[in-house]
Amino acid sequence: MLNQTSVTEFFLLGVTDIQVLQPILFVVFLTIYFLNLAGNGAILMVVISDSRLHSPMYFFLGNLSRLDICYSTVTLPKMLENFLFTHKTISFSECISQLHFFHFLGSTEAMLVPVMAFDRFVAICKPLHYTLIMSHQVCTQMAVTIWIIGFFHALLHSVMTSRLNFCGSNHIHHFFCDVKPLLELACGNTELNEWLLHTVTETIAMGSFFLTLLSYFYIIIYLFFKTHSCSMLHKALSTCASHFMVVVLLFGPVFFIYIRPASVSSMDRERYIAIMYSVVTPVLNPLIYTLRNKEVKEALRRVIRRNL
Repeated sequence: MLNQTSVTEFFLLGVTDIQVLQPILFVVFLTIYFLNLAGNGAILMVVISDSRLHSPMYFFLGNLSRLDICYSTVTLPKMLENFLFTHKTISFSECISQLHFFHFLGSTEAMLVPVMAFDRFVAICKPLHYTLIMSHQVCTQMAVTIWIIGFFHALLHSVMTSRLNFCGSNHIHHFFCDVKPLLELACGNTELNEWLLHTVTETIAMGSFFLTLLSYFYIIIYLFFKTHSCSMLHKALSTCASHFMVVVLLFGPVFFIYIRPASVSSMDRERYIAIMYSVVTPVLNPLIYTLRNKEVKEALRRVIRRNL
C-alpha cells in the first residue's frame, strides 16, 4: 500500500474545540460506549447460550450485535482519548486502518439489515417453507457473503485513499478518519476516489435500503390481505416496526453524508450527523430489540436467574 504522501500523521479536530466541554463529552461518550458493550454483549451472550434462540432471526441479531460492538470500537476509544489530551494526532497507517474498518463494518451492517428483513418476510409470508429456505447452511452463507463483500468494499476505499498525495494541511475536520474529510486534504485529482465513494457506497446503501423496504412492503400487504388474526397481525407488525427503526437510524444519516452532494459549509453538520450512525445507533439497536422482543427479554431473565 505505497503512497506518495509527505504527511506522516493527521490531527483530528474532534467533535468540538470548546475546551470546557471536553470533560463532559468524555463522560457522556464513555457512558454510551459502556452501554453499547453491555447491551450488545448481553444480546450476543443470550443468543449463543440459549438454545431457544438458535434460529435464523437470532443468528442475524447476533451478527448485528457483533458488528455494533466492533463498529463503535473503531471510533469511540480514539475519540475518548482525544477528549483527555490536547495532542490529538493519529498516524497515517492508523488513519487508513480506521477508515478501512469503519467502512468494512458499516457496509456489512448495511447489507445485514435487508437480510434480516428477508428473514422476517420468509417467516411471515412463507411459514411452511421457512426452515427449508432459511436453513442453517443458507444463513451462514448469507452472513459470510456480506462480511466478505463489506471487507472488499472497505479495502477498495482504503487502498485508493492511501495512494493519494497529502502535501498540505493535516488537520482532519472530523473525530475519526473517513474518506470525505481525507479527500478534502488530498493534493491532485481525487475525481476517481469521489466517483468510487458515491457510486459504490450509493449502490450498497440504496440497494440495501430498497431491498429492505421491498421485504416490509410485501409483509404489510400479506398481513392485511391474508391474516385474519388481530393478535398475529399486531405481533408481526411490532417485529417489523423494530426492524424499521434500525433502518431509519442507519440509512438516514448515511444518505445525508455519502449520497447528497458535498458542501464545505456542511462539514460541521456532517460531523454531528456521523455521531448518530457511528455512536448512537449501535447503542440503540439492543434497546430496540430487547424492549420490543419478549423472547430476548425472557432469555435475559433466564440468564440472570441462573447466575444469581
